[in-house]
Amino acid sequence: MERFRDRTEAGRLLGQALRERTDLADRPDVLVLGLPRGGVVVAAEVARALHAPLDAFVVRKIGVPGHEELAMGAIASGGIRVVNEDVRASLLIPPEVFELAAAREEQELARREAAYRGERPPVDMRGRCVILVDDGLATGASMRAAVRAVKQREPARVVVAVPVAPPDTCRQIERMGVEVLCLSMPEDFGGVGRFYDDFAQTTDEEVRELLHVSTSH
Repeated sequence: MERFRDRTEAGRLLGQALRERTDLADRPDVLVLGLPRGGVVVAAEVARALHAPLDAFVVRKIGVPGHEELAMGAIASGGIRVVNEDVRASLLIPPEVFELAAAREEQELARREAAYRGERPPVDMRGRCVILVDDGLATGASMRAAVRAVKQREPARVVVAVPVAPPDTCRQIERMGVEVLCLSMPEDFGGVGRFYDDFAQTTDEEVRELLHVSTSH
């Protein structure tokens, strides 16, 4: 089982793999987008390795009440919503409970966009090669929402790059017509945090600092 010391190490290894296995390094049309919060730490190292600009793309998981780590859906900028029907059906979650949780996450999504972006306008993705990065995928609901939202912005190409995810989640995302690069695809998954020695929460301040360093270069 591949383990990572922390998100920074995972990002370095992911950036190295992208350099070696793809044609994405040192290209003017590449844009790296990290899913806040933890994904931005990984994405910062990927952007450094590829000599590409970094930004955040805000997606919010809609967690099952009392088991928030389990996604019953996700939302992304641009009014995108993805529902994990399997999870909703198996746990008999009523529509009104889902809507209440979704409304809460929409508020948090708006808050984070304002916190991370400030006055900066959303980045133009049209015709670019967009690399979506997170610190790992479980159900993949958040990443599927991100892919759908990014595709609305008319990029030339979308690549999903993550350190760890279950094989079936990677296959689901590939079926959306995007490339997937995943360093480790264990069958016995059990949660992203299992694959990190240090999986401490990333703060808003850390995200802002990483984005500030990137835009000031």
